[in-house]
Amino acid sequence: MAVIWARKALLSDGWADSVRLETGPEGTIRSVRKGVPCEGRTAGILLPAAANIHSHAFQRSMAGLTEQRGPDVRDTFWTWRQLMFRFLEQLTPDHVEAIAAFVQMEMLEAGYAASVEFHYLHHQPSGAPYDNLAEMSERIVAAASTTGIGLTLLPVHYQYGGCDKRALDRGQVRFGNDFERFARLAEGAARTVARLPADCRSGVAPHSLRAVAAEDVQAAVRLAGDGPIHMHLSEQQAEVDEVVAHYGARPVTWFLDNCEAGPRWCLIHCTQMHAGETERLARSGAVAGICPITEGNLGDGTFDAVRWLAADGVLAIGSDSNIRISYTEEVRALEYSQRLRDHSRAALATTDKSTGRRLLEAVALGGAQASGRRSGDIREGALADLVALDDGHTCFLGRSGDTLIDSYIFAGDDRLVTDVWSAGRHLVMDGRHVAHTSITNRYRTVMNELQSAL
Repeated sequence: MAVIWARKALLSDGWADSVRLETGPEGTIRSVRKGVPCEGRTAGILLPAAANIHSHAFQRSMAGLTEQRGPDVRDTFWTWRQLMFRFLEQLTPDHVEAIAAFVQMEMLEAGYAASVEFHYLHHQPSGAPYDNLAEMSERIVAAASTTGIGLTLLPVHYQYGGCDKRALDRGQVRFGNDFERFARLAEGAARTVARLPADCRSGVAPHSLRAVAAEDVQAAVRLAGDGPIHMHLSEQQAEVDEVVAHYGARPVTWFLDNCEAGPRWCLIHCTQMHAGETERLARSGAVAGICPITEGNLGDGTFDAVRWLAADGVLAIGSDSNIRISYTEEVRALEYSQRLRDHSRAALATTDKSTGRRLLEAVALGGAQASGRRSGDIREGALADLVALDDGHTCFLGRSGDTLIDSYIFAGDDRLVTDVWSAGRHLVMDGRHVAHTSITNRYRTVMNELQSAL
C-alpha cells in the first residue's frame, strides 16, 4: 500500500482539495478521500497521466540529423524516410535496448505514465531474422523492465513496399515478414511482455494499407486477441493517392467499409481526411492517434480536431519519431494547429471546460483506450497512472481550477512535473527518473558508438 496526498487534484468528478489516495500492490487506486489532513507522499497538483500512444523508440537517436536540405528541390516525408532507412542499418539489439530505455525515461519525466511502442525493427540489417525471432521485441521489453514504464508492445506487420505488393527495398528489409512468420513473432513478443507487471500488454499493428495485404489487415484483428490494434492511416497525400489508385477508395473510406472499426482500433495520424471521413471515423469509436510534433516536423498536414471532437471522437497523443519528447508541447501544438488553420482562439475549449482541461482529459482517456490500460482518470479502481506538478511555480500564482491546467500547458512546460506514477510505481521523484543517471550513461555510450559508425 502507498499513500499520496495532494493539495489539489483533478478527479473524475472534478477538482478537489486536500485529496488522499491509497494505491494497492496491484497498481490500482483503492480509495480516494477529499478534504483530509496531509499524509504520505505530498503532491502539489495531481492529474491523471496520459499514455504516449505511438512511439518508434529507435528514431530518438537520429533526432536532429535530418534537418538539412537534400539533393531534391523540395524535401518531404519520403526523403526523410530514406535517411531514416540508412541510419537504422547501424543499430544492434544492444543499441535498441539502450535507446528505448532512454526514450521511455524521457517520457516518464515529461509526465507520461505509459508508452505504446509501434515496433517494426525486427531483423538484422540484411533482413535475416535473429536466432530468436522476437529478439528486438525482447529488447523493448527489457528497456521497460529497466524504466518501469507501463508498456503496450505492438509488433508491426510490414510485408510489402507498396499497394502493388512490390518487394521491400534495402531500407525496409529489417521490417519484413509474411503473415505466418509475423504471427509467430507476435506470439513470441506477447510471451515476453507477460514477464512484465500485469498492467503491461501486447497487441498488433498492421503497418499501413501500403505495407500489408488487405486480407492481412483483417486477419490482424484475430491475431490481436483482446489486445489493441493500431495502424497508420491517411498520413501523406502520396499515400492517399496510391491507395485510391489501387483500392478505388480513399484510405479512411476503405478502412471503414472493410474492417470492423471500433474501440480496439487506433488509427495513427489521419492528417489527410475529408470532413465526412472525419465524422464517420469519429463515430466508429476508434481512437485517432495524433502526433503533432512529428506531423509538423514531417509536413504531414493538420488533423481536424475541432470536427473530430464535435463528433464525439476519441483522441490520443503520441511522440512517433521521438524528435522531441514533450507532453505539453504535443498538446499545445495540436491546439495551435487548429487556431492557425481556422484563425480562431480556444479552438478545442467548450462552454464548461477550458482548452487545457478538455485536452488533458481527452488525451488521458483516449490514451487509456488506445493502450488497453484501465486508466485515464483519478477514481477508485483505476490504475494509478498519475502526474504531480509543482504548485509553487510562478506560472501558477493566482491560478485555480482549470486555469491551472491552462497555465501548465500554455505558459509552462514539462519541467513543472515533480512526480510520476505508472500503475502505482513511483518512477519520477523531484523531476528525475529514479534511474536517470545509469540510463543516460548507457545512452551516451551507444550514441558515441553510433557516431563513430556513421
